[in-house]
Amino acid sequence: MAAPGSGFWSFGAEDGAGDPENPGPARAWCQAAQKFTGGLGSKLCALLLGDAERPADGGGRGPPRGSARKAACACACTCERKPCGCGHAAVDYAGLRATDLLPACDGESPTLAFLQDVMDILLQYVVKSFDRSTKVIDFHYPNELLQEYNWELADQPQNLEEILTHCQTTLKYAIKTGHPRYFNQLSTGLDMVGLAADWLTSTANTNMFTYEIAPVFVLLEYVTLKKMREIVGWPGGAGDGIFSPGGAISNMYAMLIARYKMFPEVKEKGMAAVPRLIAFTSEHSHFSLKKGAAALGIGTDSVILIKCDERGKMIPSDLERRILEVKQKGFVPFLVSATAGTTVYGAFDPLLSVADICKKYKIWMHVDAAWGGGLLMSQKHKWKLSGVERANSVTWNPHKMMGVPLQCSALLVREEGLMQSCNQMHASYLFQQDKHYDLSYDTGDKALQCGRHVDVFKLWLMWRAKGTTGFEAHIDKCLELAEYLYNIIKNREGYEMVFDGKPQHTNVCFWYVPPSLRALEDNEERMSRLSKL
Repeated sequence: MAAPGSGFWSFGAEDGAGDPENPGPARAWCQAAQKFTGGLGSKLCALLLGDAERPADGGGRGPPRGSARKAACACACTCERKPCGCGHAAVDYAGLRATDLLPACDGESPTLAFLQDVMDILLQYVVKSFDRSTKVIDFHYPNELLQEYNWELADQPQNLEEILTHCQTTLKYAIKTGHPRYFNQLSTGLDMVGLAADWLTSTANTNMFTYEIAPVFVLLEYVTLKKMREIVGWPGGAGDGIFSPGGAISNMYAMLIARYKMFPEVKEKGMAAVPRLIAFTSEHSHFSLKKGAAALGIGTDSVILIKCDERGKMIPSDLERRILEVKQKGFVPFLVSATAGTTVYGAFDPLLSVADICKKYKIWMHVDAAWGGGLLMSQKHKWKLSGVERANSVTWNPHKMMGVPLQCSALLVREEGLMQSCNQMHASYLFQQDKHYDLSYDTGDKALQCGRHVDVFKLWLMWRAKGTTGFEAHIDKCLELAEYLYNIIKNREGYEMVFDGKPQHTNVCFWYVPPSLRALEDNEERMSRLSKL
């Protein structure tokens, strides 16, 4: 039966897994699937039914796996002609090097066999990731892991048998971020369609700087960013945007563009040509705002942190007070970064009030919705971002709330052409002006990067697979579960909520208070001991 929310089929004895006379639906499905999928179908069924010969979990210093690997290859062979003509069963990886794979002459057979065996390793890892009986991590301290396995790089090549072992060992010590009990970071889960898209992206192995080198991916980025801008609320999806390497870089892009909008001469003349600029953000905002200010030469002292209420939301009156203080000193307020979904509390700043203040003082309004942007997909919860449509720029990370595999972060800009003007360098050897297609699709010159990874395809393919309604159901369910957790623990003995009231996002903030501290007066000493615990 289907495990709730897992997207996987779980086969057991009730499905006829151990009874060849009574195959049951699971084995019957596999037998039918093998007719159409050949060796890969055999491997998937072996994994699902528990018949696969599983490689040893040991590190890289155990005995060679050559015989086991050859046996596994032989099992995967589905050729009807004997002797086998596919070359898969005869592969001896101990005698092969990377130079024997494509594009080597006669490299097709070993390449197909090698990649199918890599796929075996990956599929086993995927299936184990959703198994609640497995560990989230086989944790070792750094010095232990360095001593347990030889990670050093050598001058001489290793054979493919050792390369496959390295693949297994790496996953053995990896964190299973798709595990049902993995709760560590805001980016989590393992979506099967997104995973497939990532495999395809790596296979295509191209760059996002021009249409001629990445035609489909460039068009998909155009289509997807336009759709995201429509959802933000900009009429017709007008504006600009780009996928960047994470929310921190997206926020820095916003700061860069806001500075250029106010003082375009800074591009050629630098910070010496402009007055001291000041940015404002809440005291609960992400550290990337200060990091961006440092990288752009604005300075961390020029980022003023605005007070928050008890729920972690920016206080608009304090924002206006600090803006007036800065102006009286002769400094120039150039950016306010409001947060939609803070990292710890999951708080949403009052965007409408912030927008009014930014309009009043002619300041660029940025919304860091890296964590909370996904709620725009939900009719039930998008009100929490009311006012986002008035922002000049928005950061939105689908690799967080929407479950897209890392990395997938978008910066959306309301004014079309501004990003291009800010960043373009007119490199004529790459961005020629006499190409026979619309040059607006050569997006590389508006990016800080030259080499840029294809991040859009994962999101686009998942969106096609789920539809907007699928993302909405996913997000609504996550917030429903967060409220359920809150209701379960808010009155439970030994638990204290960090703030009163149900969470606005999936962040459920609480303290566990051990019996030894429950009778203590709520003061600084108690909090110090609780924090230490």
